[in-house]
Amino acid sequence: MEFDFSKFNAKDRYKLLTSTVIPRPIALITTVDEQGRVNAAPYSFFNMFSEDPPTCVIGVQRRPDGRPKDTAQYIRDSGEFVVNMVDMALADAMNITAINFEPGIDELEMARLETEPSRLVKPPRIATAPVAFECKRSVTLQLSAERDIVVGEVLTMHAREGLIDPETLYLDQSKYDAVGRLYADLYCPLREIFALKRPEPQEWLADPKQPLPPKVYK
Repeated sequence: MEFDFSKFNAKDRYKLLTSTVIPRPIALITTVDEQGRVNAAPYSFFNMFSEDPPTCVIGVQRRPDGRPKDTAQYIRDSGEFVVNMVDMALADAMNITAINFEPGIDELEMARLETEPSRLVKPPRIATAPVAFECKRSVTLQLSAERDIVVGEVLTMHAREGLIDPETLYLDQSKYDAVGRLYADLYCPLREIFALKRPEPQEWLADPKQPLPPKVYK
């Protein structure tokens, strides 16, 4: 079965992409406008793409009339934003910030979310977020009349106390109840995980027909 994207409209392409590329991490992005008002909105067309420089990329859909959404506009204007990661405790509030409020409505107030000052950028971070990345805009690309791509550099990272070992930098997975986006109104927790040991090249080449490495559930 083949789906030639040139024969589908944007809505149908969205359905195909979001239902198969799963789960996707959720960036609950905070920005500020020229008056210092804080905006918050979630985006799941998001991921980290590089560690040198540390780079994140976010896809932001434009409004039906072609105007940029507040998040994209405020990032263009200020060059700064914060990516707040979403866990189970934050999921309900994240969903409220996704409501298509008119400009000027305080999504954080609607979702009953408190913020803390960032250290290097003006937009605050969400106080209850398990992880938050302070970012500056590298470039904004307008792919079409409907879609902007924001590329940002991560300046610093905040993590909930006890989540990451400061010496080893290892994450305590049992304390990071992250949520992924599926499609439509569906989300999923990241709870059952497994490890796959990667063989060394010579080890595998010595016997390519050996059994595949087993999954080790954590």
